[in-house]
Amino acid sequence: MRLDDLDPSNNVRDLGSGGGGGGGIPILGLLLPFLFRGRMGCGTIVLLGIVGAFLLFSGGLGSLTGVNTGAPTRGGGTTAGQSGAAVCNTPDRLLSCKVLASTEQVWGRIFADQGQRYAAPTLNFYQQGVESGCGQATSAAGPFYCPSDRGVFLDTTFFNELQNRFGATGDFAQGYVIAHEVGHHIQNLTGAAAKVSAIQQRGSRSEGNAASVLLELQADCYAGVWAKRSGILEAGDIEEGLTAANAIGDDTLQRQSGGAVVPDSFTHGSSADRKRWLQRGLDSGDPAQCDTFAGAR
Repeated sequence: MRLDDLDPSNNVRDLGSGGGGGGGIPILGLLLPFLFRGRMGCGTIVLLGIVGAFLLFSGGLGSLTGVNTGAPTRGGGTTAGQSGAAVCNTPDRLLSCKVLASTEQVWGRIFADQGQRYAAPTLNFYQQGVESGCGQATSAAGPFYCPSDRGVFLDTTFFNELQNRFGATGDFAQGYVIAHEVGHHIQNLTGAAAKVSAIQQRGSRSEGNAASVLLELQADCYAGVWAKRSGILEAGDIEEGLTAANAIGDDTLQRQSGGAVVPDSFTHGSSADRKRWLQRGLDSGDPAQCDTFAGAR
């Protein structure tokens, strides 16, 4: 990605290790629902006690595999408690801050075209553990979005996991992770997330899973919209993003965990679907083309 001309966003905070907000509804990692059927990491055990309606807003990988990615962030830790661009003090953080700035520009223009003002999310860096407005989490939960905080939470050691365990290399794979979480913020602003939460609360488990899949695929599509409109893509970036989307498909991860592929248990979509909706956003650059719920209606 061409990021040299971008200044890092100021909508960032360093929560340090184990700090953060408080109160509210709990979160889980991107694929944590699978853990009810088997393998759990130590961080997951903590989270299982605070499961709530907003688990669909999360976005990581560590909890599924039981691998704790909570080693201290490389070179970080000197800005705990601070906010603003000063906390973008490692290569991974700086990339994340610049990607966030790019999403602010893109979604700001999209909302302005509709006569609306875009209220950007906050990117919260943490190490090892954090208490958000959605509850406590460890790095094993991976990146997530908390609606009550209107914030994305990220321990950048997750990027090591993304590359080394799941083979999703390159800066755009990292950018896709952040843009996906920002996609959940868009859904929070538009009300789509609240509608899915209502379905999960009143419907069956299979209905709730199906609604969660539609929400996650829409966030993938929104990530593609950002990438298309950002003007920062370089040769090979799209392939990096599609590789990442493929790596975190429900069916792929179920196979890797040694279990059978059970489509009714999907909460984030198959690898093929995740790639397809990311590509749809990349091709169209139009959030109106990201209506994953159209077929369900």
